[in-house]
Amino acid sequence: MDWFLACLGRSIDSAGTALAGVLVKARFWERVAGLSLNDRQRLVVKRLLDGFEGKHTTSKWAKLAKCSQDTALRDIAFLIDHGVLVRNPGGGRSTSYGLATES
Repeated sequence: MDWFLACLGRSIDSAGTALAGVLVKARFWERVAGLSLNDRQRLVVKRLLDGFEGKHTTSKWAKLAKCSQDTALRDIAFLIDHGVLVRNPGGGRSTSYGLATES
């Protein structure tokens, strides 16, 4: 009985964790529902929501979205202007970006 209840408890905990992740994503998409995001922006933002590891730079954006770095920079600038992305501390050639926290 103890073993069964321990398994049940772990299952409930992991279901709660999964549900919390889904709710964070749902709240994010509700917050940006009024913005007209292009396919590249949606693709990369989905990656960020899924827990993209490492620094997210313009070069990585361009590779993920299969576009030029200039296009990637325009996509990023649009998202920064609308409060979806923020610049991480640091700058210059190592400028990286992350999702803005909900305000």
